Amino acid sequence: MMIFQDYYQNEVKLSFENHPFSKDPKHVWVICRYKGQWLLTQHKERGIEFPGGKVEIGEDARQAAIREVDEETGGQIGSIHYVGQYFVDGKGGEVIKNIYFASIDELNSHPHFFETRGPVLLKELPSSIQEDAEYSFMMKDQVLVQSIKYIQKQDYFN
Repeated sequence: MMIFQDYYQNEVKLSFENHPFSKDPKHVWVICRYKGQWLLTQHKERGIEFPGGKVEIGEDARQAAIREVDEETGGQIGSIHYVGQYFVDGKGGEVIKNIYFASIDELNSHPHFFETRGPVLLKELPSSIQEDAEYSFMMKDQVLVQSIKYIQKQDYFN
């Protein structure tokens, strides 16, 4: 388990074990690849980030991940892998979030993308994310960095 501070100086606990904080988390975050590029979304308030959101009544976290990717980017998932889970005890309360990695088979256009402006495709994630105001706070801590290292180690890209 890794422990560090997030963008707002809240303590974050990150683990790549099988659901160490909750078997039924209420939030998901999905790191996506589409045709050799990163698939992100432009959140209307937070900025560029990977898709994610809340688990709705009647669905599990994996189902929520698939739905959120579609709603926020139009991405249709070909394969999805559980990566890990993190816990934040923030000013607004506790958040437990599952992290997934998804390979996207196709991108569909939607009349609207809910709270986002739709898909953003990047060949590379910029090394300056920490200082770049275009990117969401969720992209600016060790959750992303460590998750990508784990995904690469698991060879999910292939």
